[in-house]
Amino acid sequence: MFDKKILRSDMITCALCGDAPCSKACPDLDPAALLRSIWFGDEKVAAAGLPDRNPCLDCLSRCEQACVRPGKVPIGNIITKLYDEVKPELEIPLPADQERLKTDFCGIPLENPFLLSSSVIASTYDMCARAFEAGWAGACFKTVCSFDIHEASPRFSAITGDNGSIIGFKNIEQLSDHSVAENMEIFRRLKENYPSKFILASIMGQNDEEWEELARLCEENGADAIELNFSCPNMMDGGLGSDIGQVPELVERFTAAARRGAKIPILAKLTPNVATMSPAAEAAVRGGADGIAAINTIKSIIGVNPHTYISSPSVHGMSAVGGYSGNAVKPIALRFIAELGQNPALAGKHISAMGGIETWDDALEFIMLGGDSIQITTAVMQYGYRIIDDLKAGLNYYLAEKGFSNVREARGLALEYVSDTTDVLERDTVIYPKFHRDRCIGCGRCKISCDDGGHQAIRMSDDGHPVLDGKKCVGCHLCVLVCPEKAITSSRKRVAKPKV
Repeated sequence: MFDKKILRSDMITCALCGDAPCSKACPDLDPAALLRSIWFGDEKVAAAGLPDRNPCLDCLSRCEQACVRPGKVPIGNIITKLYDEVKPELEIPLPADQERLKTDFCGIPLENPFLLSSSVIASTYDMCARAFEAGWAGACFKTVCSFDIHEASPRFSAITGDNGSIIGFKNIEQLSDHSVAENMEIFRRLKENYPSKFILASIMGQNDEEWEELARLCEENGADAIELNFSCPNMMDGGLGSDIGQVPELVERFTAAARRGAKIPILAKLTPNVATMSPAAEAAVRGGADGIAAINTIKSIIGVNPHTYISSPSVHGMSAVGGYSGNAVKPIALRFIAELGQNPALAGKHISAMGGIETWDDALEFIMLGGDSIQITTAVMQYGYRIIDDLKAGLNYYLAEKGFSNVREARGLALEYVSDTTDVLERDTVIYPKFHRDRCIGCGRCKISCDDGGHQAIRMSDDGHPVLDGKKCVGCHLCVLVCPEKAITSSRKRVAKPKV
């Protein structure tokens, strides 16, 4: 079976260009689209759409010559791997349509589960319109408020991977800097020109009266639903944003205020800067919320400059705690979505899930833990609205491959296998690692990690390959994780003798 991680690593130097020269140079294929599909986990979709014959076998590699990094991206070899390794394993052809992606938001139809989340990516009419044209089902508009918003510069920083892609992202951005009247005009125009698209209006008030009034205005001007921002970590004044989300009594109070102002569905967007989210979620439901949105960003500090002593981003010699997002926060977000999905007090309530989602299979994980709709920001900031093509195509192919007729059928499937305690885990079986000599390069990384972080169960043979000592191995699988060639997998089991 092909390894999607290895396939993706082949294109680690690809710049994922906008108007890609490789596609302009190729008369037979769209290499840029194929590479992007691989990057976002759509290898099967890419392979299923290929013509029967591989045109790369007898071409002059014009795509590689035209690349903005000439000679750095082995485009021909990558496409050939799609033919040789992925295409033979396909079980179904490309689905004829994407009808199985249709879902709903508190009973309101969605053409697919993917929404822009409340942020800069959904902050103007033109941006939302371009996203809608690209295929997003809707947008949660950047939080509407009556505050005087004046942003800092710069206001973003990031932790990046080896190829420069963003792993973790920090922002110190606040709310919409348009007036309430300007934002209401945007809602009216969007609903007039895109009546089938979903408009989720994020709001933040300073008191009961503002929460109620903003909710009323959003409903009157075309919003389909309202999201109450109880979770922004970047507000200057106390008693706003995540300060509210940490106090269930305030969540209930302001949810009730918004409910007095509007009849359309209301979701409370909750902060992850708490030990558990259920108290605030249950309070929101008591206040009249129809669902929960989670998670917002996590309070964070990224880096400290060893010369200036200032963390990033530095704003004229000062910095501040800000909100952390990106793929690095996904495990934390999944944990909170599972908590909400397992809470019987929230049964039947809509969960709009977000937090580190970049690919369709990221989104699927949230759906399987109880998410009904999916919101995304950081991946769009990095790669653009175009990722919606890969999100929809990948999820649609998976659903068809597994025999699901609708995306709703996947909701919550993983919840019964998640526990908030490790006490439920079986502890009498050891699963040994298996070393694949044909892939092993003899680097010894597995031995180093086992010696210094494990149980000294690996030695290197005379010919430079790892050998397992089964009497010492406890099956922790640290070696599996650190192997740079993915040459170690799971193997046979043994039942450990119970301790007396």
